Amino acid sequence: MIADELLDPAKLIAAARAETGLTHFDDPDIGEPLERLTRALRTEAKLNDIGVHTWKARIHNTLVARLRARDWFDKKPQILDEQLPPPIVILGLARTGTTLLHRLLQTDPRIYAAAWWEVRFPVPAPDDVSGEQRITAAKAEVAGILQAMPELASIHPWDAMGADEDIMLIDATLLSTTAESLACIPSYRSWIHSQDLRPAYAYLLRLLKFLQWQKKQRGQYAQYWSLKTPMHLGYVEVIAEQMPEAVFVQTHRDPIATIPSFASFVHMLWAMGSDSPDALEGARQWSQTLEEHLNHCMDMREKLPNRFIDVDFRDTTSDPVKVVERIYREIGLPVTEQTRAGINAYMATNPREGRPKHEYTLEEFGFTRAELERRFRRYREKHILPFTKT
Repeated sequence: MIADELLDPAKLIAAARAETGLTHFDDPDIGEPLERLTRALRTEAKLNDIGVHTWKARIHNTLVARLRARDWFDKKPQILDEQLPPPIVILGLARTGTTLLHRLLQTDPRIYAAAWWEVRFPVPAPDDVSGEQRITAAKAEVAGILQAMPELASIHPWDAMGADEDIMLIDATLLSTTAESLACIPSYRSWIHSQDLRPAYAYLLRLLKFLQWQKKQRGQYAQYWSLKTPMHLGYVEVIAEQMPEAVFVQTHRDPIATIPSFASFVHMLWAMGSDSPDALEGARQWSQTLEEHLNHCMDMREKLPNRFIDVDFRDTTSDPVKVVERIYREIGLPVTEQTRAGINAYMATNPREGRPKHEYTLEEFGFTRAELERRFRRYREKHILPFTKT
């Protein structure tokens, strides 16, 4: 079968080494996650030919990037001497305004944020520290994604230049939750959820230092980093341990709205590589993942007092300047007129009304309101119901 040929881990590693002329990967180990991921893709994901070729290219690019990153670190050890400024870590269930808030912070030059092109292509060719080649490739890739599935624009504001998920940097370890959002691979998913992901987060820091070093070569200096991805909900204590100055901004929206919305997104992503994506199974897996991560975050909040800033989704969309002002007040960063102007300019040029409406129902993903109310009662009673207008 085509999957057995193209998703063979030994052949994938050999091809990456042949393309780069490099041999050594740095930590964390790539061997076991690669073996487990490719086995699940071959035996569980029901990939079509497009899916197989897409995953082959995705894994190949990951392995090439890991080899080339190691080469950069060996040749320029000063990269890993970079001191990261305090991070503002945006947490929240998918569909709670995390992308909007992240991109509002991106408008402030005092805050580093990794654009989609940077997290997609963090490792430059020797002559592309400026990013021009990678920006061109990223814009073409985003255009191709939206051409293939234009309905994705209703769920996520795709923008090669916009701040985006740093989970794409963790993806370089093959130890993230991204893979389970792209294919039905339950054995790999179970394995990932059982692992200590401190090595994955340690590698995230290495790549953040690399991106920061590149930004400085382009004349960009900042006082904070902004990070965001829903995966961070499940690993708050790891982030607090490895980034002691981190401040967490948790965004809130009723899971009864967000969970089926994200299930719809997962179903679309699975359909990009499989002719038989199971909407109910995707909804089951991801509602469980998000439920577990959300409850874990609530547990960790009790152990990490005074590290969290809560933001209601409705406030981010209705009065974004006020939300950012409150975050800045908490972290001690002065609000400037440039800050306010950047936020207002972003909102004026990126209206939600310009994107297609995302339509879905609870029932098509096997949910009932009563079930979601029961499963997310603890969270809703703490962060949703007290702020619901009657």
